[in-house]
Amino acid sequence: MSFLDHLEDLRWHLIRITFSVLICATVAFIFSGFIFEHIIFAPKRMDFPTYKWLCQASQFIGINDTTFCATEFPFKIQSRQMAGQFSADIWTSIFAGFILAFPYVIYQFWSFISPGMHNKERKHSRGFILITSFLFFLGILFGYYIVTPLSINFLANYSISPEVSNEFDISSYISTVRSSCLAAGFVFELPIIIYFLTKIGLVTPQIMRKYRKFALVIVLIISAIITPPDLASQVIVAIPILILYQVSIYISKVVVKNQNKKERKTHV
Repeated sequence: MSFLDHLEDLRWHLIRITFSVLICATVAFIFSGFIFEHIIFAPKRMDFPTYKWLCQASQFIGINDTTFCATEFPFKIQSRQMAGQFSADIWTSIFAGFILAFPYVIYQFWSFISPGMHNKERKHSRGFILITSFLFFLGILFGYYIVTPLSINFLANYSISPEVSNEFDISSYISTVRSSCLAAGFVFELPIIIYFLTKIGLVTPQIMRKYRKFALVIVLIISAIITPPDLASQVIVAIPILILYQVSIYISKVVVKNQNKKERKTHV
């Protein structure tokens, strides 16, 4: 295929991706009442599972005076703009549509790049869509059940003076939930990213081991960005990212090992 033919092919893949997201967004908009009540606003209530677990953990180690055991959060959500609730509904539906359509989005991405791969490479990469989707949804769940409640709990209870009451705009609240979930979802794609970077020769397991200390600093920075600025939350988020980094080293090692085997067979 010529360069223009590749661009034409890419255009159709992008069109399919756009339509799939719009279809899923339409479904999400129809069920927006359920999404807001039982998903978006669920971390705002103290009966959210994460708060129960953290409250029990705090009591187990002898800490009874904790915000995780409160009856309700000291803040209200309000809409300060005429179209605030409508805009929140539309954008939430779009992001929900992207999350729901993610496996198909990855399938279209894979359909575009797979023709340029060898048959053996395609054979060994059959689980790409499944693994990528699994890691993304796992990251979304981690962001929803860990990062989001930690962020809401910290920010809702942070106060500089009793004279100031917390009344958050709906767009600000939804942005916190959305960014926490999506950031965690994309961070959990680290093994897939390392796999492709190793395939094209930009990353090796030796490099990843050599710069492990720098990676630790980067992980802590990422944890600080997607979590509230308290040490406990950053450590909770940093642990799975470090595990993913170690898994990525193993994946890089396997890729390099397979490439070396192919080179030896070629020389023979």
